[in-house]
Amino acid sequence: MEVFYWMVFGGLAAVVAALELSKTSRDRVNTSSAFSSFKNNYLVVYSLMMAGDWLQGPYVYYLYSQYGFGKGDIGRLFIAGFGSSMLFGTIVGSLADKQGRKRASITYCITYILSCATKHSPEYKILMVGRVLGGIATSLLFSAFESWLVAEHFKRGFDQQWLSVTFSQAIFLGNGLVAIVSGLFGNVLVDTLALGPVAPFDAAACFLAIGMAIIMSSWTENYGDPSENKDLLTQFKGAAVAIASDEKITLLGAIQSLFEGSMYTFVFLWTPALSPNGEDIPHGFIFATFMMASMLGSSIASRLMARSSLKVESYMQIVFLISAAALLLPVITSFLVVPSGEKGGGISFSGCIQLIGFCTFEACVGIFWPSIMKMRSQYIPEEARSTIMNFFRIPLNIFVCIVLYNVNAYPIVFMFGMCSVFLFVASLLQKRLRFITESQRSRSQEWTAMKETDSEAEPLNM
Repeated sequence: MEVFYWMVFGGLAAVVAALELSKTSRDRVNTSSAFSSFKNNYLVVYSLMMAGDWLQGPYVYYLYSQYGFGKGDIGRLFIAGFGSSMLFGTIVGSLADKQGRKRASITYCITYILSCATKHSPEYKILMVGRVLGGIATSLLFSAFESWLVAEHFKRGFDQQWLSVTFSQAIFLGNGLVAIVSGLFGNVLVDTLALGPVAPFDAAACFLAIGMAIIMSSWTENYGDPSENKDLLTQFKGAAVAIASDEKITLLGAIQSLFEGSMYTFVFLWTPALSPNGEDIPHGFIFATFMMASMLGSSIASRLMARSSLKVESYMQIVFLISAAALLLPVITSFLVVPSGEKGGGISFSGCIQLIGFCTFEACVGIFWPSIMKMRSQYIPEEARSTIMNFFRIPLNIFVCIVLYNVNAYPIVFMFGMCSVFLFVASLLQKRLRFITESQRSRSQEWTAMKETDSEAEPLNM
């Protein structure tokens, strides 16, 4: 393996270690022992859930190819997964507000375990069922757990700022450390122990089962709107009205869709971008490097959110601009760096530049997740939290399906340029969101000051 890869990975690891070890009281939020116990329970569950997800990711395409399916058949399987998340996942995820978030989290575990079980069959129809189940599970993963956490956090009377601690640590562990360990563990199962490409899916099912047992034994149920007279259609209408009537929620949904759409597109494009001529690149090691960059981002986010004077709406605009510049690098290098045209070999000079840019983008992803979670906890009404969060994923899933369907129709540089434009638009929307929140905050402060002045003047008039 080339020294360059180790330099990038080692440099990122050193910065993450330095950031974590150098944290002072100013970079930490003082909490209670009761909160620490609650937070640690959630982090264990969330890490197990993410382990179940990360173990599968690197081997889905490989497993399908081992069963003899071509690129077109595999593409349709992936489209089915995202389409399922958009259609069935939205309905099932929205039921969490009415039927209970704990119940929805358990449903996620069962659904994903069944999805893993279908991977033992080489039958295309059974694999398609597995993708549909996986799409439903994905919607639950990105809505039910966060909804349960936010509701339970406030139900137990914890400070709102403490949520940022849980969010940043969940991303640091679940989307960083757990992802790296899962990738290495999957590699041991498939390559070292030679257990075959289905082994990571069986391991994922085991982790999901352990997490489900912890949920069933230690979580309490909470709801959004449990009223029996409200059917699913009424619930959808209420969520749509909340989005349409509050510009902050509308902007938040658009920002999330633009960023996540670019992120999922990047997942499909980074391999051909780094090896356009069939260069031999260590995919597993590069994936681990990306996850280390994500850990760096979440570590930075924890420091930023620990400062009550610094608002999420302010720094996220800069994060979106940096991420837009990072994904513009493949476009820039295509004009400035002469392609070698040589088949095979190691990563090119252009690829090295792009890899650094991609790591920068992954660091922005690490900042994005806990920050968007905090904004969602502030702006989305509790009674329809899961429903609205799943509504946010509808345009995202439509976008990803379109990209997957047309992935070979456009040059890679065009796709990266499109993602860069989307991220720039996200920064403009974030600027608008910041303006609205600051205006409302200043009006609220003026109103409070006026009330205090009036209350002080009343005794004088008497």
